[in-house]
Amino acid sequence: MPINHLRLGAVAASLALLAATSSPSFAQKKYDTGASDTEIKIGNIMPYSGPASAYGVIGKTEAAYFNKINAEGGINGRKINFISYDDGYSPPKTVEQARKLVESDEVLLIFNPLGTPPNTAIQKYLNQKKVPQLLVATGATKWNDPKNFPWTMGWQPNYQSESQIYAKYILKEKPNAKIAILYQNDDYGKDYVKGLKDGLGAKAASMIVLEESYEVSQPTIDSSIVKMKATDADVFFNVTTPKFAAQSIKKMAEVGWKPMHILNNVAASVGTVMKPAGFENSQGIISSSYMKDPTDAQWKNDPGLKAWNEFLDKYYPEANRADGAVVYAYNVAQALVQVLKQCGDDLTRENVMRQAASLKNFVPGGVLPGVKANTSPTDFAPISQLQLMRFKGETWELFGEILSGDVGG
Repeated sequence: MPINHLRLGAVAASLALLAATSSPSFAQKKYDTGASDTEIKIGNIMPYSGPASAYGVIGKTEAAYFNKINAEGGINGRKINFISYDDGYSPPKTVEQARKLVESDEVLLIFNPLGTPPNTAIQKYLNQKKVPQLLVATGATKWNDPKNFPWTMGWQPNYQSESQIYAKYILKEKPNAKIAILYQNDDYGKDYVKGLKDGLGAKAASMIVLEESYEVSQPTIDSSIVKMKATDADVFFNVTTPKFAAQSIKKMAEVGWKPMHILNNVAASVGTVMKPAGFENSQGIISSSYMKDPTDAQWKNDPGLKAWNEFLDKYYPEANRADGAVVYAYNVAQALVQVLKQCGDDLTRENVMRQAASLKNFVPGGVLPGVKANTSPTDFAPISQLQLMRFKGETWELFGEILSGDVGG
């Protein structure tokens, strides 16, 4: 009899343990460093200073958006702790800040770090550490390489796809064009140039009359514009960041050079480029977008931008609403929130990447109609659609159809 009692007691204890460990609260909650019952630590690196500081507004907008999410109860009951550091757009500083976020602050992931050279500098480190480098703020093609870099994912349409769309437009509108290219001398600039050449195909060699690079540390690119005008090029492909884009538009007006001007979309902000360069100097410039332009009257009653304006009124009233970077940050912050919601109570780094690779027709509030974010385990490029636009008056006017182009990493 005592043996039977012991057996029954052991069985009862086992059943009690099984019941405890299989209850939803115990079985479903999984955490990696940076996540808990109450908090999700998110790291971020932005150029709040230096030559690309115009983009610092992205980090400020994201911080404001996460304040909104926290005020509304957080994500599945957890508050976001958003830790954002300045790297001055300097890759060695980016490495320092990434290590600090991972090893000292112990974040769950690094979200939307900005710039191609800075992200290149930390890509191997974060992949070795198996820390998500998620929804990076650069359109370099190499972020869509899940086979070799399974912990890195892009967000916006990639630069090669964008410039191939410009190449098709040039071939249609000016098949005998003489093209001058100004580009930043790094992976960011070279990605755009490669896309244009691929898009022009066999005609690239005869159509491109000058490729001029500049260093991000330069104070001005005025001499490059003078050099380009001297070639008599009738198409100018301008691959710059906001500071240099505004400089080039001003200088072109000064020297009276009026080619077809194609400006890459990451430098097409009305607030930080077109307005400082002078609206009168910016007329007719061609670019592309996947986002709604808040300065465009057609979106006045759009529900997505109404919600964006309400968010800014409450959480970031000092924002420059003519700056496309503010809309960009709003969109990508919404995407991160969606990924984290999908994670439920499994806040492991592995599940974060799994959910990021499972976006299905996700539509942030500030994207153009028809643009949707989709990912899969073999496609780490959430957005691949763009529409061409032309600057007229004080705003961009969209034209043509929504175009799609995916170039893998």
